[in-house]
Amino acid sequence: MYKRIYRFIRTFTAMLALFTSLIFLICILTAYFTPSRMSVEKHGNEFSFPLSVKYDGNAAVYAAFDSATNSDENSNAKIMLFDSIPVKDVNVNVTQRKNVILGGMPFGMRIYTNGLVVSNTSNVGNKNPSFDAGIKSGDIILCVNGEEIDTNEQLLNAVEKSKGNALSIKAMHDGKEYSTKIIPVFDENSKKYRIGLMVRDSCAGIGTMTFFDKENHIFAGLGHGICDTSSGSLMPLEKGDIVNAEINFVNKSICGSPGSLSGTFTDSKPVGTITANSQMGIYGTLNENALIPQNSIPVSFTQEVKRGKAQILTTIDSEQPKLYDINIEDVSYNNNSNKNMVIKITDKELLEKTGGIVQGMSGSPIIQDGRLVGAVTHVFVNDTSRGYGIFAENMLNFCNTAAKENIAA
Repeated sequence: MYKRIYRFIRTFTAMLALFTSLIFLICILTAYFTPSRMSVEKHGNEFSFPLSVKYDGNAAVYAAFDSATNSDENSNAKIMLFDSIPVKDVNVNVTQRKNVILGGMPFGMRIYTNGLVVSNTSNVGNKNPSFDAGIKSGDIILCVNGEEIDTNEQLLNAVEKSKGNALSIKAMHDGKEYSTKIIPVFDENSKKYRIGLMVRDSCAGIGTMTFFDKENHIFAGLGHGICDTSSGSLMPLEKGDIVNAEINFVNKSICGSPGSLSGTFTDSKPVGTITANSQMGIYGTLNENALIPQNSIPVSFTQEVKRGKAQILTTIDSEQPKLYDINIEDVSYNNNSNKNMVIKITDKELLEKTGGIVQGMSGSPIIQDGRLVGAVTHVFVNDTSRGYGIFAENMLNFCNTAAKENIAA
């Protein structure tokens, strides 16, 4: 009798522990795979897991993300498992789904910096005056002797005029301004004063347009910022424009060496203005005469992006943008960078022609279930068929912020 009761208690305890562990695991996985911020339509979203949501200040529990139950545009809420177990705090934004004009076409970019980006420092004779002054690769030179400086020529003139006297430098490192002094050194080879500083004041290249937000009159491209190739630092934008471009040929990617799209600017006349260069991509306005397609597409909310089949729209020749098959292998819902998903090129034609993802393809729209879910941003060096993508909603949010702050007027 007692043995039977003992066996029952032991079995019940084991089952209870297993059930508790299972619920705990489900809670952890739900918290991991649920974004901390999410948007829902005013008519509600479907959600395929036994989740519900409880808004702060409201005792009721509703079907997950049934926004009709919440009249506020932005609300703090808790994700509930089986209507009773709090899993995670989230911010819910009730909004209308946005439609944008789909990109996929190449464009040329010309950027001029606000200040000078330090690519590297070097010796002048047996001295390195810039390094000795504490200037590092990636720093931004803002002023020399109290005067703002934006071009290489201005810096060279200031150094030559110094006649070896110390130059007062105002610079920026990791977003913080600092001051220092550089003592120029006379270079016996060039017979001129030098400070051993290699800088960039402009750059140009080709990228891919992601979308055009017709409501805010803002375009978005690349999905990542334009950086100095030597230091990797984001180029501080003073002004910039975009021009029409055409792809001439493809330098094919191979393992360990990503390829690139080679193209030319078909016209030097600007068709748009770059107003922001950020980690989320480049943004700006298009001229009224800019030729853009009219194929409108809805933008996916972050939580709607899923692993599985998708397509990218990109241009790899002088023809129109074309759809190619990919697979979304992983999704990081709470990653705030431009590496929100891992994608793999599966289209045989694209793999044959490009070897996978190539430079210049950044910004190519990613489409899943008839919606824009993101844009290609990076290629894996050791597996060029794979790379990263950014959520389209993150890029769209930047567009909305730009419009509110009159970045693009």
